[in-house]
Amino acid sequence: MSQAEFAVNFFVALFALIDPIGNVPLFGAATQGSKGRDARLVAVYIALFILGFLTFFYFSGLALLAFFGISLPAFRIAGGIILFLLGLEMARDDFTATFSAMADGDENPKGRAGRKFERLIVPFAMPLLIGPGAISSVVIYASEAKIFGLAGAAIGVGVIGAIALVTMLCFWAAPVISKILGRIGMTIVVRVLGLILCAMAVQFVLVGIADATSGVILNEAAQPYVTE
Repeated sequence: MSQAEFAVNFFVALFALIDPIGNVPLFGAATQGSKGRDARLVAVYIALFILGFLTFFYFSGLALLAFFGISLPAFRIAGGIILFLLGLEMARDDFTATFSAMADGDENPKGRAGRKFERLIVPFAMPLLIGPGAISSVVIYASEAKIFGLAGAAIGVGVIGAIALVTMLCFWAAPVISKILGRIGMTIVVRVLGLILCAMAVQFVLVGIADATSGVILNEAAQPYVTE
């Protein structure tokens, strides 16, 4: 595999797992009612978080999880539970209210954006954007990049940076989408996405249990659309 093929494969894998386009409505719901500059700053903070967090795992592998004695299946199950709570909140229409209720009295845009970002780190930035799949993919591609030496490390960081940039640009378009849909449209989208997110969370838990056990969860239930 050439360096170009490695970069393309790594980018496509991360883009599919993080899915910045698919998460635009969620970001729009979380920043609904915010000023345009505040929403853009939140998007910048999320992009920097993605860059820093994935770069850390790119070089450290699973050392951090291993240090705490946490397996990827356990991480997946915990992430699924958190995502289920988020999905339930969205389906009940408490999601937009949670972030809209945050006071915007602080005149400092960075202060307002920072407080919103703090609320979005978990579960939006992690594990919704950066989940076990993204972490494990980064670790796998980091091992494959060793054959390229320092160039492989540079390519990996460059791909992660490109993903962070694309995510930021996608989220910058969220206010436009929110204006097009309007409040009623956003409410409908958020509730539907909440139901889908609950189902995704249950799937996370099923896959985590299937990976951690033998025969407890049927393969057809853990991976329903994987053909052998």
